[in-house]
Amino acid sequence: MNIPDIITGVLILGGSTLALTAAIGIVRFPDTLSRMHAATKPQVLGLLLVIAGAMIRLRGNADVGMLVLAGVFTIITAPVIANRVGQLAYREQNIRDDLLTRDEMAELGETDPHRRR
Repeated sequence: MNIPDIITGVLILGGSTLALTAAIGIVRFPDTLSRMHAATKPQVLGLLLVIAGAMIRLRGNADVGMLVLAGVFTIITAPVIANRVGQLAYREQNIRDDLLTRDEMAELGETDPHRRR
């Protein structure tokens, strides 16, 4: 085995482990905001590690460009999607108030008048 194969294996294994922990977090966490965190942060990093491993393995191939695009679009869209899901969960009252240390949306006046406290 040569060095690039070892690096590829470590990156893909590390990315797969992060994706597994994200999946476990989605199942185990108690509310939407916590699940959203598990679905975005470790999942995106795990995907980027798998893509990096695949890029090392496929170096010189035309498919590397597609892998770069997939990684860039993931980095661009994941925070936007997480923000929108968080806002929707807040507005639909699908969060646990006892887990919030500070309610910044209420401070900005974006709270629903029918929201329970």
